[in-house]
Amino acid sequence: MNKDRRTIDQLRSQRWYDSQDMRGFAHRQRTQQMGLRREEFMGKPVVGILNTWSDLSPCHAHLKDRAEAVKRAVWAAGGFPVELPAMSLGEVMVKPTTMLYRNFLAMEAEELLRSHPIDGVVLLGGCDKTTPGLLMGAISMDIPSIFCPAGPMLNGKWKGKTLGAGTHTRKYWDELRSGNITQEDWVDLESRMTRSNGTCNTMGTASTMTSIVDAMGLTLPGASSIPAADSGHIRMASECGSRIVEMIWEDLKPSDFLTRESFLNGARCYMAMGGSTNAAVHLIALARRAGVELTLDDLDAVAREIPVLANIFPSGEYLMEDFFYAGGLPALLKRLDGHLDLDAGGISGKALGEWIAPAECYDDDVIRHFGEPVTPGAALAVLRGNLAPNGAVIKASAANPELARHRGRAVVFDNHADLVARIDDPALEITADSVLVLRNAGPKGAPGMPEWGALPIPKKLLAQGVRDMLRISDARMSGTHYGTCVLHVAPESAVGGPLALVRDGDEIELDIDARRLELCIDEQELEARRQAWRAPSPRIDRGYTAIFQEHVTQADQGCDFDILQNGQRQDEPEIF
Repeated sequence: MNKDRRTIDQLRSQRWYDSQDMRGFAHRQRTQQMGLRREEFMGKPVVGILNTWSDLSPCHAHLKDRAEAVKRAVWAAGGFPVELPAMSLGEVMVKPTTMLYRNFLAMEAEELLRSHPIDGVVLLGGCDKTTPGLLMGAISMDIPSIFCPAGPMLNGKWKGKTLGAGTHTRKYWDELRSGNITQEDWVDLESRMTRSNGTCNTMGTASTMTSIVDAMGLTLPGASSIPAADSGHIRMASECGSRIVEMIWEDLKPSDFLTRESFLNGARCYMAMGGSTNAAVHLIALARRAGVELTLDDLDAVAREIPVLANIFPSGEYLMEDFFYAGGLPALLKRLDGHLDLDAGGISGKALGEWIAPAECYDDDVIRHFGEPVTPGAALAVLRGNLAPNGAVIKASAANPELARHRGRAVVFDNHADLVARIDDPALEITADSVLVLRNAGPKGAPGMPEWGALPIPKKLLAQGVRDMLRISDARMSGTHYGTCVLHVAPESAVGGPLALVRDGDEIELDIDARRLELCIDEQELEARRQAWRAPSPRIDRGYTAIFQEHVTQADQGCDFDILQNGQRQDEPEIF
C-alpha cells in the first residue's frame, strides 16, 4: 500500500513536543532534564524500544545490549530513541505460569505506547509469551512496529549427545526417576543444556512464535532464525532501528498488511516447523486483535495440508542453530512457496515472494523437501467429540503412533496438587493402557492454564519401560515436550466442560486421524452428571488474578480478555 511520506507535523509525538502551551513547555523541559539538548529530540520521530529484559529472564539476558544497538541505528537514521521497560516473562522462573501474565504484558505494551509520545516501536522479546504479548498490544495500538526476536541459544552437548533445552530436561528426568542415570549425571546436565543467551534451541513455543511472526512480516526477513550469540544478531537489531524510522515516515502500520492470508501464511509456517501447540492459542489471539477471523478449524485444515519439514526437536533430530546454518526460515518458506500467499506484505516493504526468492537450503535433512516429511503425523490435530465440544489439540508429530487410536480407562486427578500427591503412589490402580486425566488446569480453573499437560508417567510404569501414555487435560504443554498429550480441552472443566464429569474407570477413546475424542458413556448418564455438577469457587478473589479469571476467554478463543477483543480502538489521549 503506497502512501505519501509523512511530515514531522503529522507524527503523534508532536502533540507532546511541538505544542506552544504550558504542557508543551513541560514536555520539552523534562526531556532536557535528562541531559538531552533540544536539538537532539525536537523535530525528530520518537522511537519507543519496549524491552522485556530482566535479571530473572535468562533468555533475554542480552537484550540490554540489543537495545543499545537499536538506539545507535535510530540516532543515525535521524530519530529519537527512548527505551521503556516492559514486564519480563521468563518462562521457567515466573510462577504459577507466564500464561497468566501474557495479557498483562499485552495491556502494558498497548498502554505504554498510547500514553507516551511514541511514533513507532521496536519490540524486544522472544521467550514464549513475550512475542504474542508484545504484538497483541502493538496490533491494538496500530502504530509502526517491528518485532526484534531474542534469538535461540546455541546447541547443548553432553557426553557426545546433542541436548535441547526443555525436551531433554523431561527425557532425563524420567531417566533419573527410573534409575538409568545418577544424581551426579543430573547435576552435570544442569550446566550443559543452556550454553548461551537466547531462547530454547528446540522447536518450543519461543521459536515457534518468532518464526510465525517472521513469516507474517512482523520482523525483518529471516530474523527469527539468527542465534542470540551470533554477531549477526546484533546487526539485525541495529537494522531494526534503521528500518523503524523509515516505517514511521511511511506510516506503515500492522493494519496495513495483517490480513487473513498473512495469518494463514503464519499458520503454514507453524505446521512446517512442527511448532508448539501453544501457538494455536496465541495465533488466534493475535488474529482477533487484528480483526481477522481465524479458528481452530482453520489451523486443522492447514495442518492437513502442510507436513512437518523442519527436523528439529522434539519432533525431529536437530536444534535451531543447525536450522540457521541450513538456511533458516527463508529456506523453509521457499520449500512452501506453492502453498503461501506470496503477495503478502510486511515491515520490510517487500512481498513475501520477493524476500524468499533468493533463499537456499544447505542441508536437506534439517529442512526437508515437501514429499519427505520429518514425521507421518502433523504438527497439530484439532479433536472434537463429547469430551471436547469446542475443540482440543494434540501435537501428532510428537505423539506415539501406537497411541494414535486408543481406548482406555480414565485415572482422574482433580487438580495439579492431587496429581503430584498420587502419581507415584505404588497403590495407584493404573496400567500402561490407562488414560491420565487432569482437570481444573485451564484458563479459569488453574488459573492461567499452566504447562501441566505433559502429565508425568507413574514411577512404577517407568520401571516397566513405559515412556508414553494417553494424557488429557484442559492445561497446556511446553512446546519442548513430547508425548501423546491431548491439551486445551474446551470448554474447560472449571466452567462445566465435559472434562469435569469424567470419573475413574470411564472409558475414553482417541482417534487422531478421525479427529475424535469421546467419553464412552451414554448421553443420559452424561446429562445426569452435568445436572449434579457444581461450579467451584474462584480460587483468588483479588488483584490481577481475579480480573484474569473474570475476563479470560477459553482456549479455542485465544485466552485473551473479552474486554480487549471487543469494541473500537481507543482514541488518542487528551493532553492537558
